Amino acid sequence: MGALEEAYLSLEEPPRSDHLWRYTPWRRVHPTGDPNEIPSGISTPEISLTMLDGREISGITIETENEISAPFDGSPTSISFLRAITNGKAIHVRIPDNWRSKVPMVLDIKPTGGLEAAHIHIEAGKFSEATLLTRVQGGFEWLGLLRTGVTGDGSHLSDVLVNKSQGGPLVRVDALRLGRDSSLTAGTVSAGSASTKADIRYLLDSPGANLSVLGSLLSTGEMQLDHHIEINHIASNTFSRLGWHTACGGHSTSVGTGMLRIEKGAKQADAGQVFHNLLLSEKARANSIPELEVEENDVVGCGHGTANGPVDESQRFYLMARGLSDKEAEDALVAAFLNSTLSEMGSDDVHQWLIEAVEDALSDL
Repeated sequence: MGALEEAYLSLEEPPRSDHLWRYTPWRRVHPTGDPNEIPSGISTPEISLTMLDGREISGITIETENEISAPFDGSPTSISFLRAITNGKAIHVRIPDNWRSKVPMVLDIKPTGGLEAAHIHIEAGKFSEATLLTRVQGGFEWLGLLRTGVTGDGSHLSDVLVNKSQGGPLVRVDALRLGRDSSLTAGTVSAGSASTKADIRYLLDSPGANLSVLGSLLSTGEMQLDHHIEINHIASNTFSRLGWHTACGGHSTSVGTGMLRIEKGAKQADAGQVFHNLLLSEKARANSIPELEVEENDVVGCGHGTANGPVDESQRFYLMARGLSDKEAEDALVAAFLNSTLSEMGSDDVHQWLIEAVEDALSDL
């Protein structure tokens, strides 16, 4: 047994009192259901990197490397487990210093049907400017996805993950650290997988770091979605906003928990988070729990909020009075609700690509 396996097995099963595992316990999304077991035969999904317009990528390297760890401590259970089953290997996407392109890159992750896992490490060099669209599509029995990364000083990165997979559970762990005066737009678009457990964390420990976290999620049928987002402000003059929109239909359940931490010394920090849930059936359920921990007095502002509700009947009536059917009116309102965050994830080309990626799921909803 290797050191990574021993490190995971030395941990105790996380309790339900842990903020992260309150709604979806670890054993429920563990590939065998036994937290004390590390399954063998974990394969790696097919991974490729291309430009959105079909051109070959120049200057970007993508290599498999060993011993790439998370840039900061997150949940020890899920990170240790994913590192153990990937044997400590990571696919390193390196964007060099001063590299800039207005054409987005597409990182395709294609599972092949079994128990699979991958560690993707993204490194944006100093003063670089890039858009990375990560698309997960295909069927699987269980998929673990560890995504780590750092943004270099003065860089601008748009990082959007699109889940169009079939099967589940999907266990996703993100840990990204922002450099000085860098900006990160982090998007999540979900329209697949029967069960998703996501632990998404960001560290702002350099002055001037700017973060925008956006979610546009479709929850249908019997789906169980659980996304936990933590944003930790440590340095001064840092900024973050979290906007999370989920449309829930059928018998699905969605959970969104957000934790904003403003640590002592993070002077002039500015942070806020808002969760919105649109309930499309009487059987659908949505839980949103935004939380704040503020230890610094000298802040620009800290706020949080949440709202749940059905489609606005006055808006539905307005559209039907102008010729739309009941279903067409509801479809339009759901699309507008999800588009309010989708449209902020990138350029017009990115926006159109994202709409095309989820329009079939919207029709099913």
